[in-house]
Amino acid sequence: MANSVVCVTVWFILMLKAHSHLNTVTRHINRRSTQFYDFKVQMTSITKLCKTNHIVTVNGMYPGPVIYAREDDKVAVKVTNESPYNVTIHWHGVRQKLSCWYDGPSYITQCPIKPGQTFTYKFTLVKQKGTLLWHAHTSWLRGTVYGAIVVYPKIGVSYPFNPPYEEHVITLGEYWLKDLVQIEHDVLSGGGSPPPANAFTINGQPGPNYNCSTNDTYTLDVIPGKTYLLRIINAALNMQHFFAVANHNLTIVEADGEYTKPLTVNQIMLGPGETMNVLIKSDQVIGTYSMSMGPYMSAKNVTFQNISAIAYLRYTGTTSDTLPSLALLPSFNDTLASNAIIEGLRSLYPVNIPSETDTNLFITIGFNVEKCASKTPSKNCKGVNGGVMAASMNNVSFIMPNISLLEAYYGKISGHFTEDFPDIPLKGYDYVNHAPNSIPYNTQSVIGTKTKVIEYGSRVQIILQDTGTVTTENHPIHLHGYNFYVVGYGSGNYNSKTASFNLVDPPSLNTIGVPSGGWAAIRFVADNPGAWFMHCHLEVHMSWGLSTVLIVKNGQGKAETLSHPPADRPKC
Repeated sequence: MANSVVCVTVWFILMLKAHSHLNTVTRHINRRSTQFYDFKVQMTSITKLCKTNHIVTVNGMYPGPVIYAREDDKVAVKVTNESPYNVTIHWHGVRQKLSCWYDGPSYITQCPIKPGQTFTYKFTLVKQKGTLLWHAHTSWLRGTVYGAIVVYPKIGVSYPFNPPYEEHVITLGEYWLKDLVQIEHDVLSGGGSPPPANAFTINGQPGPNYNCSTNDTYTLDVIPGKTYLLRIINAALNMQHFFAVANHNLTIVEADGEYTKPLTVNQIMLGPGETMNVLIKSDQVIGTYSMSMGPYMSAKNVTFQNISAIAYLRYTGTTSDTLPSLALLPSFNDTLASNAIIEGLRSLYPVNIPSETDTNLFITIGFNVEKCASKTPSKNCKGVNGGVMAASMNNVSFIMPNISLLEAYYGKISGHFTEDFPDIPLKGYDYVNHAPNSIPYNTQSVIGTKTKVIEYGSRVQIILQDTGTVTTENHPIHLHGYNFYVVGYGSGNYNSKTASFNLVDPPSLNTIGVPSGGWAAIRFVADNPGAWFMHCHLEVHMSWGLSTVLIVKNGQGKAETLSHPPADRPKC
């Protein structure tokens, strides 16, 4: 089984026909051969909310096809771009050990795949298992181009909990009636905030709360007395979301592809890019129970969709006239409910966390307002106080290069980026408490393609501090190429003298929601060379510049050195 290659398309067909999931899929994985199958990125006609829309999808599916594999499998996905837009695919949560060339973010690790072009991604799921996701990493196409990655343990290795009766992927998303590339263009050229989604979706279906959507409702049929594993993914574009099932508890057993100590809760909150595996028991009275997805919005003065998407958990034996029980979600701005999840997560197994660190970054994250320089301010300066909205890390708004940054670094191509991302903020102030005269009057950021170069093997600590220059907000920060330990998490300004760290059993994640008006501390060992994007996973914030790149240098020998770039890589 080791070193086999994942055969993608065939499984998608099997999974549509075989609803009982686990046994059929694992049998098929066990006997597969080393073949390649295609992702075709194409325009698809889809009808939602009383309107027929043309959206970009993979293989005509929304959400896209699921990739199934086992720990340590090799994966090869041939991507053919049949859409009118440039595209790349990012394998979110895959650590890409010595395979940074295939990570996927456009202009960071590769040039985009242009219309009519093909590129094959190849990577190995080294010591990885659990639920991850893939999505477009060019423009705002991620809003419709996404799907799940399900990685089972090796043959003969069981879950660290009683095996469920069935497993099901639950993907949370958002839907627009307007082309997302056009929305992105309008938002960035207008200088203001994005429009709210027209609907939220669960497995591509909005549910009965929206116009013309009574029949567009995902239903999960369950047998009374059984335990089910839900692989929950937030693939949303610009919102974080609560999820709950009426009258049922959810027991979290995995987050971001790493096992956790069981944590039983009434609801969960996921930022875009985050995944959780939860166990749910069908132990209630026979009936229909709503699975609800609603917004978590911690920022002030923001317009957003506030109608919940609904799916159904339906017990066998339920009569057609049974009214569904409704799930209660927290208020959209319930930060305590949001923080309770991350504060309760703990790694299941002993962890190896560096007790000392030699690379230390203190990074402020938040918003900026650039001065209006347009001759038509009513058209191009729709941000706060007539300015242009931006976002930054350490007051630096990241600008994408026009070639692959990874190739520029290893090819020593100068002029496309600098290596001077600051270790500490350019301006220090009371970040969250809005003390009089403490927030800089000049809210403009420094603009540039600034990176941080890290020596191979460095023990890295990063303090991520939210700021309130414009408004505080929970920011889901994703680091490519690594999982990291969340060793600290708190409200207010970070204070090294009073902050409490957990170096015993902190959760291992690839995306962390830095709390609104608070901070998070992460640690990892930089043992994977490459250029690794670190950014807010709210797409508009990334577009505004809330990102940077950590360049990890090669180590010694082949096992610590990034290979040469693939010969078939796209050209800029």
